[in-house]
Amino acid sequence: MIPDTRLGQHFLTDRTILEKIVDALDPAPDDVVLEIGAGTGSLTEQLLARGLRVIAIEKDRRLAHECGMRNAGCGVDRLTIVHGDALRVEWHALVTPHSALHTPHFKIVGNIPYAITSPLIDKALTPPLPERVVFLVQAEVAARVAAAAGSKTYGALSVGVQAVCRVERLFTVRAGAFHPRPRVDSALLRLTPLATPAVAPAELAALRVFVTACFSRRRKQLRNAVMAATGQPAAVVRAGLSELGLDPAVRPETLGAPEFARLLRWSARL
Repeated sequence: MIPDTRLGQHFLTDRTILEKIVDALDPAPDDVVLEIGAGTGSLTEQLLARGLRVIAIEKDRRLAHECGMRNAGCGVDRLTIVHGDALRVEWHALVTPHSALHTPHFKIVGNIPYAITSPLIDKALTPPLPERVVFLVQAEVAARVAAAAGSKTYGALSVGVQAVCRVERLFTVRAGAFHPRPRVDSALLRLTPLATPAVAPAELAALRVFVTACFSRRRKQLRNAVMAATGQPAAVVRAGLSELGLDPAVRPETLGAPEFARLLRWSARL
């Protein structure tokens, strides 16, 4: 199958790496797994080999057909192939019929296109949340998501994900493992929703907007960044930061997700 580079297709066929991706899900028999960007079905095949129920979404009709043909012998009861755009398809509606629970338990996995990594992560973390998300992404993006507060790569994406998930950057996959070879390496990212997240699901979108506004002025002191993000005068911001026990002279990039969550709630009261 000739990859369509317009769709960001880079096929991974190394069985050892594919098995390690499945391992990262901590799979249990009869788990419902939503696979984003199934491609030719190489990862799908490994998921089915573990006894998992797989719902595979693929935008390219020819690949969706190949994935189905490749895995036809695994039983139609455990594989559902959906031809469609993963950003537009309603994921939870696909999962619900395969679960006996009103709020289904499911996991998400995928070797996803670099160009739409952030929106796919946002969608994966839209409630009801999965038990686990395992995405093979551009190595640089994985580093940003997993970055510690105060580091050069730490930013709004880091905070938005870390506010609701435990983030693990598991291992690097070199560009040579793909066909065609991408220009950069990839890394496997595992996201596990926190039992007690820094923000409630209803607050997550607001947190992303607020943090993005703060990080657009990351070289400024916190008080100035918060003034710009909230539109509040200096006296109000100084009082608020004092109330929260935050140093107004530090830079926004030094705050962790819990501190940003507290700032968001303070700003919502104004």
